[in-house]
Parts: sequence; C-alpha cells; structure tokens
Amino acid sequence: MTARARVRAPELIGKGGWLNTGDRQYTLAELRGRIVILDFWTFCCVNCLHVLDELRELEEKHRDTVVIIGVHSPKFVHEADHQAVVDAVERYEVHHPVLDDPELATWKQYAVRAWPTLVVVDPEGYVVAQHAGEGHAHAIEKLVEELEAEHAAKGTLRRGDGPYVAPEPVATHLRFPGKALVLPDGGFLVSDTTRHRLVELEPDGETVRRHFGAGERGFVDGSPGQARFSEPQGLAVLPDGRIAVADTVNHAIRALDLATGETTTLAGTGRQWWQGSATSGTATEVDLSSPWDIAWFGDRLWIAMAGVHQLWTYDLAEGTVRVAAGTTNEGLVDGPGDEAWFAQPSGLAAAGDRLWVADSETSALRYVDEAGEVHTAVGTGLFDFGHRDGPAGQALLQHPLGVTALPDGSVAVSDTYNHALRRYDPESGEVTTLATDLREPSDAVLVDGDLVVVESARHRLTRLRLPEEAVRVADRAHRTQRAATEVAAGTLRLDVVFQAPAGQKLDTRYGPSTRLLVSSTPPELLAEGAGQGTDLSRDLVLADGATEGVLHVSAMAASCDDDPENEYPACHVHQQDWGVPVTVTATGASRLPLVLAGMDEQA
Repeated sequence: MTARARVRAPELIGKGGWLNTGDRQYTLAELRGRIVILDFWTFCCVNCLHVLDELRELEEKHRDTVVIIGVHSPKFVHEADHQAVVDAVERYEVHHPVLDDPELATWKQYAVRAWPTLVVVDPEGYVVAQHAGEGHAHAIEKLVEELEAEHAAKGTLRRGDGPYVAPEPVATHLRFPGKALVLPDGGFLVSDTTRHRLVELEPDGETVRRHFGAGERGFVDGSPGQARFSEPQGLAVLPDGRIAVADTVNHAIRALDLATGETTTLAGTGRQWWQGSATSGTATEVDLSSPWDIAWFGDRLWIAMAGVHQLWTYDLAEGTVRVAAGTTNEGLVDGPGDEAWFAQPSGLAAAGDRLWVADSETSALRYVDEAGEVHTAVGTGLFDFGHRDGPAGQALLQHPLGVTALPDGSVAVSDTYNHALRRYDPESGEVTTLATDLREPSDAVLVDGDLVVVESARHRLTRLRLPEEAVRVADRAHRTQRAATEVAAGTLRLDVVFQAPAGQKLDTRYGPSTRLLVSSTPPELLAEGAGQGTDLSRDLVLADGATEGVLHVSAMAASCDDDPENEYPACHVHQQDWGVPVTVTATGASRLPLVLAGMDEQA
C-alpha cells in the first residue's frame, strides 16, 4: 500500500449552514468511516462547474463509501448570499451535501488558494491528498480504490447510504433559463438550461408552444422528443434560418431546424478541450470547452468559449472551427486577438463593426473590431467589481453574462450579480443603470423598443420599457476578499507541487510535459521570473520597494499510465490557474507552494 502523509482534517465550518441534507448539520466526526472528498467551489467559476461534471461518475460508482461535500467559498459579493447558493445548487444539479461558507472559514482552515480545489479525507479523518484545478477525477478514483481496500482490511471503512437528501422539485415552465431569441412571428426561443432543453414561447413570453429536447442530460440528435442537450445556453440565427445552440456542458454547437424540429450537431465531439488539443479543423472533429454564447458577426458564427477563456469561430460554408482570440490565459489584456486575454466570456452581441463581449470573471464589457483587435470598454481585471455608474474608466460591473445591442449604438449589459440592467454609451463613454431588482439577469432581447430580460433566478422573461433617464443607485465597489499571503522581499521560491497519480508518470515522450506561466498585477511587482517555462519551480524576484500585488500562476502537467508494455497508454492533463494576493513583510515567507496534485512534503 502506498505510504501517505497524514494530516488531521480541520472541522467543517460555514455560517450559511448545510444544503441537501434535509436541514441536518454535520461534523467530520459523524462522517468517520467514509472517504470524504471536499470540493471547494464557487458558482461563478466555470472550472468549478467542469469539476462538478468530472465527479458525477465517481460519485455514483462509489456512493456507498464516498461522501462528496461541496464547500461553497464565494469570490463575488453576490455569491455570499445564501439564496444565491441555494439557487446554484439546484441550477447545476449538485447531488451531494453543500456547506455554505460565506466567510471562507473552512477555506482558510484548509489553506486553500484556488477555485476549484479538491481535498481527500480518509475514513479515519486525515487529509491524504489535495488537487487544484481540473482533470483529477481519474487520480482521485485510483486513490479512493486504494483507500477502500486499505480501510476495509483495517476494519475502519463504513459502507452505507450517504447524507444527501434531495430537495423537493418545483413546478415552473422554465427553470434557470439562460438565453433567449426573438422569432420572426414575435415568439421566443429560450434555453431552459437546468432542464436540458429549449422552449418555444408565444409572444406573451409565458405560454409554451413546444419543447425541443427530452428534458434529460445527454448528447443525442433527432426529433423534439429524441434530442438531448446538457445545460444549453446561447442561441443565434444562422443565415440558412436554423438556430445555432451553444450546448455548454456537451462542449458542442448544435443546430435546431424549427420547421422540422430536428436537432443536429454543427461542432464539437462531446469531449472537453484540453491543452494540446487541436485549435482548428473540421468542426465535428475538434473538441470545444463550455461554449456559453454565440453570435453571427463578419460572416462567421462567433463562440464565447468560456471554458478556455477564448473566442472561436465556426465557418458555416466550410464546416470548420478555429481560435479567433484569446491565449487560454485568464485575465484582462487587450490587443491583437492572438495576444488578448479573456476570463470566461459569456455573452456576445454583434453591432455594426463591433462584436461586444460580456467577459464575466473580469466583470468587464469588451469588444472585438473588424480587424480582430480586442478592446475593453468597462472593467479593470479579475479582482475589482461592484455597482458604480459614471465614466467608463471608473464604472464597475459584477459578473455580467449578457450583452444586447441597442438601436442608438449603445449596449445593454445584463449585470448578473448586481441584479441589474446597465447601459454603456460608446459616444459619451458613460455607464448608467436602466433597471434594478432583476434576479440574476443573464440575457436580454429587443422587442418593439422594449427589452425582454431573461431573469434566470426568477425562472421567467420580464418585459421592460427603456427608461428615458437612468435609475439612481448608490455606488458600491468591491475587491475579491481573500487573505493576502505574507512574503519576504527579494527572492521568492515558487514551487508548484505535482505528484503523478498511482500507476502513472509524467509524459515525456514528446518533450516536457509540464508548463508554468507567471505574471503579476501590477506587472511592476516582479523584477524577474515572469513568463513561460517548463519547470514547475522557479525563483521570482520581487521588485525593490514593492509592497503588495497579485501573482498570477498557471500550471499544467500531463501524466500517462506507467506500463512499458502498453503502446497506447491513457494520458491525462492536470491544470489550474491561481491568483495569489501577496503582501511584502519583514517576516514573510521566502517560499510559495501551490499544490496542483498531491501533498506539499515541505509543509
């Protein structure tokens, strides 16, 4: 049996209490005898949503020995609202207990540094592994199998039903709808995201005409009753009249023919794109990653690829896809498309010579011009957000998911976590508020001079008259609240800890199998050490006089089955991005460990 470091797991604390347990509060002691996997997540984070999907099979296969507990640890102010967490647990079909930890108490106890992070606790209550980012489900399953055998032999494994109690279902026509489209006759097509289908409504926005999709998660083409989607979002009309659908969790673009009711697949394989996968080619042979919205612009279908922080395009005539903008690095950097950085682009709208982009994680409104250059109209980066009107350079949004072109050349922004509809006027450079008291608006469409808003968390479409004057709101500015890591001046040793899963080794057949990218906010924080390399350890030199900032670290490692007899070993990619706030102090640390997979043996 593999020898493992054993650290006693801290207790689970969360001011918001427990969800999915039938109102029962749990302690780790009550779960002794079970293998506990703590999933530190926040519902804004697309990587966290990927991990939820990665864990579903493991959760079902080992249901009698494994208890997965989601520890909800908010980034945005809105995510600290308990009802918002309740909504998110239903929206994303989280079928295990969730601890609502709005003050990050358990996050701090476990020294977590990034969303998502998975921590494995053995049946005796000891932490035996930690994994940050995506791509770890196979490694965790191997560890679970080892722990099952080890603790069954010791008599410390307890099998049986877990603590999950399903909430009562709620009857509504729509359930957490994502995006909407106006049909030629004035009706609407709406992505009914949580029910994995599309709904056609009458012009009143309430009366249901038809459903497309069986209403169960899946990836199947066919008739309205046969087709299956998985959390569909964006919708766009193609030149041939079909409706393109961003089938988000299937990592695919589908097409719906309203005349026949048939659904087909335009792009994607159903597999998630990973570093090293193709970035162009025949559309149905190239992997995609969480396409969230789509829009027709410049004779192409543009795709907001939220899962890899990029924009892609689909060529209808050639049946091909390719990357159009973004490097896969998460952040806010303008410039030529192949140098720009995005952070979960989630809303698109074409207007004249601009493609507007709601870049959700940077709380930004951005656009692409006809030359492919990326520009920012509103927003400053990953850590600043709020509700502030005025000049665009000072205005703040909070995780917007939708953008809508208006007839006067301005744009409406579905400012999702502010529960508001905002307006940006490129001519004046001003940001104003059009409406408040909307519950998580995720999209809006223009109808006869009015805006019909998708109120996602109220499960409905809401019609609003465009006001002549802006709504007055009190300014609110926020920064992501995480305790800064105290570091010493001068040289800081960065160690990304990665231990290949049992039975695997780093894949070096085609060169280095690891990648490390480091940058900082502000850029002047680092005198040396920024840039890309293949070594997971690096000496960073903090600039003289630097006092605080954020270190941005992106790491990737590929591992394969360690079996020389196997000509085609199974390989897996592990990757994560960290944003680590740091403060320079006289007593600060000279080493910064970030665990990608395994345990930090120097801790």
